[in-house]
Amino acid sequence: MSTGVVQTVRGPVTADALGVTLPHEHVFIDLLREYRAAGLLADEQLAIEELTRFREAGGGTLVDCTSEGLGRSPEALHRVSVATGVHIVMGSGHYRRPYLDEVIIDGLSVDALADTIVRDLTEGVGDTGIRAGIIGEIGCDRSISAVEERVFRAAARAHRRTGVTITTHAARWPVGEAQLDLLAEEGVDPGRVIIGHCDMVPDPAYHLRLARRGAWVQFDTIQGTHERDTRERIDWIGRLLDAGMGDRLLLSHDVCLTTDLAAYGGPGYAYLLAGFRPRLLTAGLSEAEVDRLMIDGPRRALTGEA
Repeated sequence: MSTGVVQTVRGPVTADALGVTLPHEHVFIDLLREYRAAGLLADEQLAIEELTRFREAGGGTLVDCTSEGLGRSPEALHRVSVATGVHIVMGSGHYRRPYLDEVIIDGLSVDALADTIVRDLTEGVGDTGIRAGIIGEIGCDRSISAVEERVFRAAARAHRRTGVTITTHAARWPVGEAQLDLLAEEGVDPGRVIIGHCDMVPDPAYHLRLARRGAWVQFDTIQGTHERDTRERIDWIGRLLDAGMGDRLLLSHDVCLTTDLAAYGGPGYAYLLAGFRPRLLTAGLSEAEVDRLMIDGPRRALTGEA
């Protein structure tokens, strides 16, 4: 039994109460700089309907990785959590270019940036009193820019002061290794780092290298839209399990566009439970193995349990 506690927007929750957990999602987000038509999730009633589907499918907790610059909405997250009964863990820190306010970031030292994250984690965002429970999503694209490096260092220092897990954006390029290197320079244990979007890098050797370093390998764009993508992800999961690295693997959807929502024909937040779980069982995974991926892994990633 876990003795850890996880901070949610409604307050601390014992880790054993989290249940099935989605470790990388967005309830509210503003991606209009890159996705004009579908890049805004801001409808509170729709969010309640979508998270209700997740709860009714058997879900318990969702990690909202919307960090500073992405339209984070603490009070709305709180209302959605109350309305649905889903535990929501809120993110903190700064995202990546072009969503960084470089004027603000360049006007603060790395330690001062870390102070803002620590405040979110220990006191709450602004004057809301609603506390974040994870550091991130922080990230970069093909490489880490100078301003993104400062964001990573600030996140690392906030982690060292609070012990809260860091979650990253590392899509399309195998930049997760460079992210781990930078965080390690700041004294962060790879076991407290979730490397995001690993399934957007179709390289099983990369996945295995991250896992062997002790980091969390997150396959978080599992949406069931294309059969080929689904088969690939099942194969990569099997490879990590065969290598004895299933305890370093996390699964999620990364819902971040209106087209990802069930109301618009997307997978919504329930696909992992309603669609992907049966596929894993058909592929030969046991119920216990799937539970470890969907319950035990996220709990350990959030709490730092071995």
